[in-house]
Amino acid sequence: MKFAYYTGCVAKGGTPELYQSVNACLGPLGIEVEELVGAACTGAGVLSERNPDLADALNGRTFAMAERLGLPILTICSTCTGTMYASHERLRDPARRARINELLADEGLEYRGTTEIYHLMWVIVEQIGLEKLRSLVRRPLDGLRVAPFYGCYILRPSALVDAERRRRDTYLEQIITALGADAVDYSGKVKCCGFPLTTMNRRNALRMTGLNIAEAKEEGADVMVTPCPLCHLNLDGQQPDAARVIGKSLDVPILHLPQLLGLAFGLSPAELGLQRHIVTPRWVLEHLVVAGEVARVAAH
Repeated sequence: MKFAYYTGCVAKGGTPELYQSVNACLGPLGIEVEELVGAACTGAGVLSERNPDLADALNGRTFAMAERLGLPILTICSTCTGTMYASHERLRDPARRARINELLADEGLEYRGTTEIYHLMWVIVEQIGLEKLRSLVRRPLDGLRVAPFYGCYILRPSALVDAERRRRDTYLEQIITALGADAVDYSGKVKCCGFPLTTMNRRNALRMTGLNIAEAKEEGADVMVTPCPLCHLNLDGQQPDAARVIGKSLDVPILHLPQLLGLAFGLSPAELGLQRHIVTPRWVLEHLVVAGEVARVAAH
């Protein structure tokens, strides 16, 4: 399997441990990539509200870059995935695509409308398969209770991002179980993390963040996992403030999807960037008996 690898902004900025852990897992998963160096931000769903032509031009440019390579796009961010799908749908219209291609012409690019887009989570379930995933486990996550957190963009609108009705809203649970852990069910797993509200109404954003984490914890979660780095920024980075807003102790580690995969594959916490987290995953490592690494992670 080979993909045009679209990392997005956050995986190299606010959450570089995501980029690090994805790269560490590509080999075991058997995924080959050609990184789209120089591809622009998707606009994160915000730019399209203000300037849809610019948003579609940026995404159309990325699609054209992948199309020129003859490869489908691999994303590692739910927000990027949903935003790309929206642009991809709009660019099905030949007249709109022609207008966007006029903007791309100076760079010698043209989008012909053939690019396919896959999030890493989808590739794991649909193309690698759960049986193969189970065969890669070297450190089973037995006894670990993991709460999935999908966020908004990778599920909505379902008619667009899950047009074939594959039940992509169950993929995190399927992956968690395949790795040997127990998936925790709770209503907040498909709710917004609060990130879009952060600059407009920080207190309500933190309340949303805190209530989602608190519900997962109340249902017995030891850790949460998300396929979205923007969600991770709120769930991990803003967790101490969110706890103060809702008046509850939280202290729930938040893992990126490839970090959970990497732990099960037997990779070290250092290879997965686990020392970068605000809420230390020390307890998770103690549970998994990752010898010699617990103190190192806690020290950071």
